[in-house]
Formats: sequence, C-alpha cells, structure tokens
Amino acid sequence: MSEILIASFYKFAHLDDLVKLQESLLACCKREAIFGTILLAPEGINGTIAGLSGNMERVFEFLRAESGLSDLQYKSSWNSKMPFKKLKVRIKSEIVTFGLEKADPLEQVGTYVSAKDWNNLIKDPQVVLIDTRNHYEVEIGTFQGALDPHTESFGEFAEYVRQNLDPQKHKKIAMFCTGGIRCEKATSFMLKEGFEQVYHLQGGILEYLRQVKAQESLWQGECFVFDDRVALKIGLEQGTTKMCFGCGLPIASIEQDCPNCRSKLQSDSQPIGNSDAT
Repeated sequence: MSEILIASFYKFAHLDDLVKLQESLLACCKREAIFGTILLAPEGINGTIAGLSGNMERVFEFLRAESGLSDLQYKSSWNSKMPFKKLKVRIKSEIVTFGLEKADPLEQVGTYVSAKDWNNLIKDPQVVLIDTRNHYEVEIGTFQGALDPHTESFGEFAEYVRQNLDPQKHKKIAMFCTGGIRCEKATSFMLKEGFEQVYHLQGGILEYLRQVKAQESLWQGECFVFDDRVALKIGLEQGTTKMCFGCGLPIASIEQDCPNCRSKLQSDSQPIGNSDAT
C-alpha cells in the first residue's frame, strides 16, 4: 500500500466561532505535517487533505471532538507521494459555492442512492441524469447518457435548472458529482423548485469508482480531482489526464501540446480550483 493517505470529506453542520476553529485546526494540521485544503463556513466543513495515516487520524479525532462533527467520515485513497504543495484552512460563506439560501442541505436533500444501486437507477428510461460538475470536469469523464449543463462554476447550476428543466415534465431526476457535496445543495434546491423525485449518488463518483468493477461500470473516462493526481480511474488509481501549465485546464489527451492553448502539457502542475472535490 502507498504511504500517503488522501482523505476527502465534508459535512453540513452548524459551526460557531469559526476563527477559533480555524486557528486550532491549522495548528493541528501543521503539527501532524498535513497538506491540502479545508474550508469552514457557518454551514459546515469541506476538505481534501493528505498525510501519514496515523497523523491523519489524529486530525480527524480533533475534528470529531468539535460540536456537530462527531460522526465526520472521509473517503480515502492512497498515493506514493504528497499530492498537495500547501496547507490552507479558510473561512468561507459556503463550503461549496451555490449562491442561494434556498439550497439548504440541513433542511432537506434528495434521496441517496448507493453505488451498488446506481446502475439500475440510471438505466431507467424515465430518469433524467445530470452531471452537476463544471464543463472541464465533464469533458474528462462522465456517466453514459448524462446531461452536461456546460457550467463554468457550480453557481450557474440553478439557472441551468430553471431554464432547461420542468417539474411537470421531468418527473425523475438523478444527479452526481465528485464526492457528493454539490449534489447535496443541488437536490435541496430542486426539491424547493417543485421537483418531487430527486436522487443523488451517495459518496459521489469517487465511491462509485471504488466499489463498482470495470466490467459492471457505466462510467466513461476519468474523474477530475482537485490535487496533483489530476484525475482518477476505476479503483481510484491515478489516471492519465494531464494538466496544462498554460491555461490551467485538465486535458484527457496523450498529446504533448494542449489543444486549447498549445502549451506543453505536464502531469505535476497545480490543478485549478480548490477543495470543491467533494
């Protein structure tokens, strides 16, 4: 097994005194030689961090001791080297930016569907399958038959729904994202918009890639992640996608030049974005 544990996690919970939590969490991560990004907001926590297994567990022990985070869990993968260059613990207004108070996962969310049951759901011809991620993520990989909203940021998703979907016409909606956090807000929003049957992939694409075998998988391509691995494939193995140093976009290509800006591709450049990975 590789040496570095990579943990992706999030939890919607009411958090107080964020400045104090930020300072103590930052000190804990530095003490344990942890790298990555953690976002704190009044609505909860979201992050992807990496380090030695024992050190990581001490960080999660610290987090679980905080009010509202006692059952905090994480999705794990392993790598032979550290996938992050820095440690960032930031306070934000939202742990994943949506921009509408109407989307409140602490109030309601859609129906969770496990990775093992996901294939049966999305094979249903009545289901409208939507990829809630950004367009550059979708281009690398997605589920068969999924709609691409062509959003540049998650904050555009609500407008896509209002312009393209109708609660009276689209009776069954299934959505997915990298680790599940974007779907928490997307399903909450859609339920308030009047959609009645709204489903989302529990644990996101990462959990599906971990659980579902290649011969049974309906996933096509690789899954973009917000760290130096760039993308993962079946079994959460590192993929072949490269990051363009020039335009900062991931490229699912074996070419030496980026098709977008013609810059040279490199696999170890810093990905765009932050801890929107979950």
